[in-house]
Amino acid sequence: MKIGGTRVGKIAFLFPGQGSQTVGMGQDFFSEFEFVREIFDMAEETTRLHLSKLCFKGPMEDLTATLNLQPAITAINLSCLKALERENVTPAVCAGHSLGEYSALCAAGVISSEDTIKLVYRRGQLMHREATQHIGAMSAIIGLSIDQLEVLIEETPVDDPVSVANHNSEMQIVITGAPEPVNAVSSRAAAQGAKAIPLKVSGAWHSELIKGAEDDFQTFIETIDFQPPRTTVIQNVHADYTSDPEEIKANMVAQLCRPVKWYDTMQWFLKNEIEIFVEIGPGKVLAGLMRKTMPKDYPGKVFNVFDLKTYEKFLNALA
Repeated sequence: MKIGGTRVGKIAFLFPGQGSQTVGMGQDFFSEFEFVREIFDMAEETTRLHLSKLCFKGPMEDLTATLNLQPAITAINLSCLKALERENVTPAVCAGHSLGEYSALCAAGVISSEDTIKLVYRRGQLMHREATQHIGAMSAIIGLSIDQLEVLIEETPVDDPVSVANHNSEMQIVITGAPEPVNAVSSRAAAQGAKAIPLKVSGAWHSELIKGAEDDFQTFIETIDFQPPRTTVIQNVHADYTSDPEEIKANMVAQLCRPVKWYDTMQWFLKNEIEIFVEIGPGKVLAGLMRKTMPKDYPGKVFNVFDLKTYEKFLNALA
């Protein structure tokens, strides 16, 4: 099998998380496929949210509320995934960015679609609860390496912790914490020539400020059946994989407050000679990061599947 004259080898499925949403996402899939409408029916029954209305009509303010957004993006991810599964497109490895990791676990057969929605909805509830109690901020730092940034973070007083939330690429890192220390680290980074971009978020995700969610989420996740993965899943907390369902559960709880090691995950893909990367779900963030990270002479291709046009384009490339 070839794409553009290149033999197709191992495929990676990549699932986006919060920040990739747009009003209207998934609407053409919903109109085209009965199985997508069934996914939305299940998700709406599980959450008691009008997710189709939020996804297709917004408004954006309501869509981006964490309580709504986590199941909304996940419903889109699962819809796009199901469309590919029906065409017998199977990955060698899966990974998801933060929230997207739950879709990756579903793709690998670790959790069912319904349990995936249950988990992300409960996760969103707990994160929202902690964010209302502990005001937080996040900022994207572009132009410093992880080692350079960690030196700046270490200069922050212990009482005002700042940490890495997402290591997205070699020189693109998101920091998280209380507003004042996040702003202070951002200013020090800018003084060293980096670009610091405040993010529009409702909480300090992947920080100690939402640690209060861990115990309740641990209790909830124990009610969900996790199976050994049928496909390798590279997990956020250590950019590696395990076949032990209990270890996977523990990693998903830890993921709440630990950094997303996405850059290390992409390095794992390259080291293991993954050739085709497919971002499955709304947006193009992960595809863009993958393209920037791949060496120019690396024999890889990157695709998106988020609507009928991109879905058909990918299938035609595989044909």
